[in-house]
Amino acid sequence: MLRAPLRAALTAVAALLPALALGLALVSTAPPAAAAAAPLRVMPLGDSITGSPGCWRALLWNRLQSTGYTDVDFVGTLGPQGCGVPYDGDNEGHGGYLVTNVANQNQLPGWLAATHPDIVLMHFGTNDVWSNIAPATILAAYSKLVDQMRASNPATTVIVAKIIPMAPSTCTECGQRVVALNSAIDGWAAGKTTTASPIVVVDQWTGFNTATDTYDGVHPNASGDQKMSDRWYPALAAALRRTTPTPTASPTASPTPTSSPKPTSSPTPTPTPTSTPTGAPGTGCAAEYRIVGQWPGGFQGEVTVRNSGTAPIAGWTVRFSYADGQRITQSWNAELTQSGTQVTARNVSWNGALAPAAQATFGFLADAPGGNRVPTVSCTAS
Repeated sequence: MLRAPLRAALTAVAALLPALALGLALVSTAPPAAAAAAPLRVMPLGDSITGSPGCWRALLWNRLQSTGYTDVDFVGTLGPQGCGVPYDGDNEGHGGYLVTNVANQNQLPGWLAATHPDIVLMHFGTNDVWSNIAPATILAAYSKLVDQMRASNPATTVIVAKIIPMAPSTCTECGQRVVALNSAIDGWAAGKTTTASPIVVVDQWTGFNTATDTYDGVHPNASGDQKMSDRWYPALAAALRRTTPTPTASPTASPTPTSSPKPTSSPTPTPTPTSTPTGAPGTGCAAEYRIVGQWPGGFQGEVTVRNSGTAPIAGWTVRFSYADGQRITQSWNAELTQSGTQVTARNVSWNGALAPAAQATFGFLADAPGGNRVPTVSCTAS
């Protein structure tokens, strides 16, 4: 026979059981917290034009960052090889490799397993052309690599280049062989593309001059790197938009030495000169000039425009004057003109409207035959 105190305790526990059961049910049926979206993984794949050092990748990475595509991870089993600017340098650019050998020796699956790319940028076949391998054989290798990409990730987007021209002194026939390969790539891509895994062709050949855009008839110099980056950018940006929100009209993040998600594998940045931001309080516009990277005879520059006022602005104009004969050769994210030493840059359609404290960034490449002092910049809001 149960004693009164024990009976009372058991009665109390029994009364709690329905409430405990309800609590467990609520816990078990509550939806899990949403996981943060992983950055999209982009694999640059190819030979020495991609990886030794392949500085078009540095330009492309920093342009993505400055135009709002900040949630991107360049991937590969190889690390960065210089280029003088901070960037996410991981890649699969294997100097001297033939795409036919990579396919025949099944080298790609291991690289894919280690990196899991969502998008592949492929400029591959230069060494095959040099070795006089037939276009049909090269395209069969392309097909095998695409099949391996899809086995790793059925939704892989493949961006394939018509490769840049070749004019090495030891291969007078290489130029025409490149033409033969490139002329077959569009048809191959059309037959191989799928809705889930599209193949996009980027024409890196047209407008590329081996005399002015390479240092040896094969590998791009600074001018060639810029041309390659400019050709990759629209196709890669479109691929990123298919799975990520469209970048904001006035990106707030610009490439800095800490923009890479893998700072341990990126080159250690060195301090770069900057100008003092201009624009008195209340004027609504301030600008800061920065040298991103330098090389003999040239440099890459960047200007950040900020709404320093308390009301939105509809547009901006930046002006500065060079003192050392610098000459801008290419620019992006601004309508830029140079007359003598005077440079004027106006916003483009999508980055002129800035809320208070918002900012936009434009960049450029320039020749610097003499010194390279940082100019004073002015900014006018409209």
